Amino acid sequence: MTIQQIRYAVTIAECNSMNKAAEKLFMSQPSLSNAVRELEDELNMEIFIRNNRGVTVTDAGNEFLAYGRQLLEQYEYMWERFVEKETGKKKFSVSMQHYSFAVKAFVEIVNKFDTGEYEFALYETKTYEVIENVKNYISELGVLFKNQFNERFLNKCLQDNNLEFVSLFDCHIYAYLWNGHPLAHNKIIKMEELLDYPCLAFEQGKNNSLYLSEEMFTDFPYKRTIKVNDRATMLNLMIGVNGFTLCSGIISKELNGDNYMAVPLDTDEVMTIGYVKPKGMRLSVIGEKYIEELMTYKSMVLH
Repeated sequence: MTIQQIRYAVTIAECNSMNKAAEKLFMSQPSLSNAVRELEDELNMEIFIRNNRGVTVTDAGNEFLAYGRQLLEQYEYMWERFVEKETGKKKFSVSMQHYSFAVKAFVEIVNKFDTGEYEFALYETKTYEVIENVKNYISELGVLFKNQFNERFLNKCLQDNNLEFVSLFDCHIYAYLWNGHPLAHNKIIKMEELLDYPCLAFEQGKNNSLYLSEEMFTDFPYKRTIKVNDRATMLNLMIGVNGFTLCSGIISKELNGDNYMAVPLDTDEVMTIGYVKPKGMRLSVIGEKYIEELMTYKSMVLH
């Protein structure tokens, strides 16, 4: 089994066609088909089922390709770092749940490092995609939260993907709403007081589990819940329908504006902000600097 054969298999799966994959790889279709056959023979398993409509990945093939993509990402990372280190751009990528403070920390890092030397990427996305991006080396690290409710599930998920969670700091829980909301100027808010208003939550797609939610108290019997897929829409709905969400209390007015505020929730529950990374892997220099930037928000945790 070679890196080239793995690359062939991954490309075929992406294209869902032998012919299209051969064109993308600049090789003949028979040569590609033979190379993959040899790989399947060596593994003693079918990666693809061929038919007139193209190819279908088998269950065993899906498992193989998941590992193959990780291996390719790591190989390319090693190639860029150790072979093309003199000429190639360094890369830094972060995936995260929808945290404006984590975006602001990323902005600070971009401003501090030479953008001519680095290629940056930021993915503000669904919880499971944060995990997938780190697992597949699309991102060096992922920022998310853990609490008593999701801890067991999240630990199992990270363990299955050979990842680890590193805690940064604990936060109390706050209701995040616009400053014209009827409850905005309360000193503290009880959960029961929020029942008359729509709860805004980030859509988690096909991996829609309560344990992967970005919000606390997802099992609370809200009367109305509105799912959104980006932070700008959530902020608009806070004003348009007097909606609210639950958060850490760390907000970035530079990014979200000053029309919003965080009010303490009447609960003893806490959430732990941290990051995930591949087990045993050291962060790059820029990765460590990003974590240092995140840690500056520890002093801003509201009490």
